[in-house]
Order: sequence, then structure tokens, then C-alpha cells
Amino acid sequence: MSLLVTGSIGLDTVETPSGQVADVLGGSAVYFSLAAALYSPVRMVGVVGEDFDLTRLAPLRARGVDTRGVEVRRGSRTFRWHGRYVGTLNEAQTVDVQLNVLAERGAAIPAEFADSRLVFLANTHPALQREMAQRVPAAELVVCDTMNLWIEREPAELRQTLATVHGLFLNEGEARLLTGKSNLVSAGRTILGLGPRFVVIKKGEHGSLLVAESTIVLVPPYPTEQVVDPTGCGDSFAGATLGYLAACGRWDLETLRAALVRGAVVASFVVESFSIDGLLRVGREDVERRLAALREMARLD
Repeated sequence: MSLLVTGSIGLDTVETPSGQVADVLGGSAVYFSLAAALYSPVRMVGVVGEDFDLTRLAPLRARGVDTRGVEVRRGSRTFRWHGRYVGTLNEAQTVDVQLNVLAERGAAIPAEFADSRLVFLANTHPALQREMAQRVPAAELVVCDTMNLWIEREPAELRQTLATVHGLFLNEGEARLLTGKSNLVSAGRTILGLGPRFVVIKKGEHGSLLVAESTIVLVPPYPTEQVVDPTGCGDSFAGATLGYLAACGRWDLETLRAALVRGAVVASFVVESFSIDGLLRVGREDVERRLAALREMARLD
């Protein structure tokens, strides 16, 4: 089943206690696409500047990611982010960010992508998210991500977007900020009242919480001792989740539960390396091995 993602493609510089890398491939669309491609073909839409070397996308194409939706914009420069992780590595400190091409108009969605049935709108301005969704009229499941910037600065636009999507991914701090609720279950139920059918609240190393009208599901994390770089874990989590849904061709709550657990496992590989290195090394069989181990660790009977 056709899956489209629209989001950032960038060059990252990342500092962690394990070391530092400079100008490595990053961006929400990149992490999402590689994770989703473990289960389903992916159509990637994004924009880069003329300083971007398109051969960097070769590993994505080799994994079945259709990059025809990547626009190289002449006269513009690629999005760049410099982040630093310290302490528990739960949250990045932004050292520098250069929006560059991301501060301009959004990428065009190729006509041949308009029949996509699943769409993930990675974090960007909520008005742009709505605009992108409107360009995919055949979409049956539209899921978005957001961040504290839009919650604080564009609350009206964000609420309009949430009224049009089927699902939302956000972290626990963002859920509390959006709703004013300290309890995450209450926060999730409040978000459902804004429009989405389900909300996934990410809790970092503590897993995630799925809240739907009739269901609350605790999704455990896969515990890994080798924590190198958390960058892209959230987007990879969402990517594997929607990739699995696309492969199954359905998104009922039981299938969504199964998808989220796989998303958690895939994210555990991302954190073990810098940039996309962990995703490039992992295969479906690796995910299944960790999934079996996680089932045993989480068994309550």
C-alpha cells in the first residue's frame, strides 16, 4: 500500500558523550523513510538546496525509497542542524540551526504520488502540513507530528490541522503543553477531542503511550545499553509504525499496537549509532529477533 512522507532533509552536526559527527545525513523524512522501508516502499517528498549532493540519497533508493519527490532548489541552501546531547541524552540542546530552504515554500508533490493512501506529515508549520495533505486526496490515513514551537506560537493553526488528521505523534512534554494536563492519559483523551482518532505520546527511554477512543496501550521500549545518538529515534519510530501498517493494508487498533512495538524496536537500533548508520545495518530479521526478546521481557503472566 502506498506510503508518502513529507518532511525535512538536512545535514546534521551532532555531539554526544560518544563523540561528534559533522555534516551527516539527517532530517525527519530521511529517518522516517529508512525505517518505513523495512516494511513497505516509501515515497519521500522534501526539498534541499543546490549545495546538497544527491548521491547521499543512494542508500535510501537502495532500500526502496522513491526519491522523485526530492526537489533541488537552485539558489537555496540545505537545512542544517547542530545539536548536543549531555547527561541522560533524553533531549538535545540546539547549538545552531540554519533553516535555509525550510524557511521557503514547501516541496511540490509529484502527480504520480497523489494516489498515496497513507501519509505522514513530519514536523513543520501546521498550515504547511494541511497544504501538503490536501495535495494527496486519495489518502485514507493521515498522521502528523508536531513540536513545542508550533504549540506555543501557532496554536490556532495547529488546532485546524489536528481537526483534519487521523493520528498524531508527539512527546510527553508537548502533550502536556498542548493540553495543560499533567496526566498523560488525560492529555491523550483531550487531544482526541481535537480531532485525531489516536494519539501516540512518546516517552523516550520509557516507551510510549497509545490513546484511542476505547483503548490505552503501553508500548514498552527495547532496552539497549549502547546509547550513542538519539537523533532520529522519534521519526524512525513513526516510520516503522506506518511502514508496518502500509504492509498490512489496514490500521485497526490491534494492527496499530503491533506496528508500534515494531517501531520501538527499530528505534532501538537508531540510538546505537550516529546518523542513519544503525538503520542501514538493520534488516527485518534483526527486528524480529529483538521483537521476540522484547515479548519475553514484557511477559506478565
